[in-house]
Amino acid sequence: MATTMTLGKSELMTMAKRSMETELELGDWSDRQKLALTCRSLYDAGHDSGLAGQISARGEQQGTFLTQRLGLGFDEITDRNLVLVDEDLTVLDGDGMANPANRFHSWIYRARPDVNCIVHTHPLHCAALSMLEVPLQVAQMDTTPLYDDCAFLRDWPGVPVGNEEGEIISAALGDKRAILLAHHGQLVVGSTIEEACSLAHLIERAARLQLLAMAAGEIKPLPPQLAREAHDWTLTPRRSQANFAYYARKALRNHPDAFAQA
Repeated sequence: MATTMTLGKSELMTMAKRSMETELELGDWSDRQKLALTCRSLYDAGHDSGLAGQISARGEQQGTFLTQRLGLGFDEITDRNLVLVDEDLTVLDGDGMANPANRFHSWIYRARPDVNCIVHTHPLHCAALSMLEVPLQVAQMDTTPLYDDCAFLRDWPGVPVGNEEGEIISAALGDKRAILLAHHGQLVVGSTIEEACSLAHLIERAARLQLLAMAAGEIKPLPPQLAREAHDWTLTPRRSQANFAYYARKALRNHPDAFAQA
């Protein structure tokens, strides 16, 4: 006999959240492994653009972060070839150098104590949308984690190695989790690596959907109250962990070399 058919939506959502805390199968990876898996997963999703783009996560010490070293593509990153750098991009642990364009990561980490991971890439559809100088429009259910949570920077600061870019991007991002950068690409931030990885996948899908919809007609907006509800529902830490676990399993199947042998 069914026992939930008369329950309200809020009760069912609470029950589902409770079940997710105990029933979901999640991986157990270090931050280095999570970053390597994020790089491999986003490579498979079309986020690679040669050596452009940076993915980073806060280090254990104040003012430090892990990131990939310059000269390696996303498909070459392992848990062992990441570098730990300080705010000046001086390598504290690892070989090689960080991408000079990582400088704006230091600015974001300073401005946003809640941020523990940054993903900046130039995927095809985000880059194409950025050429139109229009903000991201979230009007489809799957992409609601970005609803009212994606800023837009119309000004392109040029070569991305100066402190000016850090000031401009961190200010434009504000308290949001994502930003579309005109004539450039996308950037997402997360309180965890799992959250940032999930949002990076979603923003490229959202840009692709927007371009397809714009080519077909006028995009109709979502009802704000329902969209905010969906945003909050899909951005719980457990959901982000489950999303990441899926992306990680897929990446490990495609890239068994993501974890270097000891």
